[in-house]
Amino acid sequence: MHTGKQLSTEIDATVPTAARMYDYYLGGKDNYAADRTAVEELDKVVPSTRRLALNNRRFLQRVVRTLTQEYGIRQYLDHGSGLPTQDNVHQVSQRIDPTTHVVYVDNDPMVLVHGRALLEQDERTVVIQADLRDTDGIFGHAETQRLIDFDEPVCVLFNSVFHCIPDSDTDGPLAVANRVRERLAPGSFMVMCQLVSEDEKVREFVTGFMDQVTQGHWGRVRQEKDVEALFEGLEILEPGLVEVSTWRPDTEVAPRQLTQEWIEFGGVGRIPA
Repeated sequence: MHTGKQLSTEIDATVPTAARMYDYYLGGKDNYAADRTAVEELDKVVPSTRRLALNNRRFLQRVVRTLTQEYGIRQYLDHGSGLPTQDNVHQVSQRIDPTTHVVYVDNDPMVLVHGRALLEQDERTVVIQADLRDTDGIFGHAETQRLIDFDEPVCVLFNSVFHCIPDSDTDGPLAVANRVRERLAPGSFMVMCQLVSEDEKVREFVTGFMDQVTQGHWGRVRQEKDVEALFEGLEILEPGLVEVSTWRPDTEVAPRQLTQEWIEFGGVGRIPA
């Protein structure tokens, strides 16, 4: 099991991070030249990635709105939350119920700096620095304990992050998902999606490229069957496990993924009562 090694508090502008690249794709300003260069290189092979990032963000917002409004979820634990943009989890959920509690988890020191500045006045929302594989450290963190009651239903988010961690019997996506699931009350939700491709050449290129540019802070692009395995034993909400722009779209003309060289694939599962 992941022991939660010491995380860096230094921001290295020369090494791209997935969080800052995602920020750039979403039109944010919290990124450096190294991140933008990496994005340009990636776009040469997988040109739909900006649309994919935007669609993934909209999926997150629809999920949070649905779970807060229709299922009464009032506490969220967001693993690998990334840099704050517009309409974060706490903003979407607290518009519906201002008493909603949100804990963001990220290992990127820049996320910590910006998140804490943003949330200074918000006692119901916090960002903690941790590796998303460090389940003991995250669940046992004083701020998590303060804000989340694990005897009550909670929504745990692994939104577009599992591709950032390698396969491992103790620390791979399946092991992490199972560890987290064991700690959740019946009626809790797990939101899980990641980058997948059924094209072996795309999987190999993106996996190798991202591993190189992030200096090892990457896992791999997987296949749909790998994501399906994460949901075994969960009650999967309609419309099932899908390319995320098709998960309960707001309108018939909502933006869709235009090309399929890789997609963000996943959905929402509920822990049975």
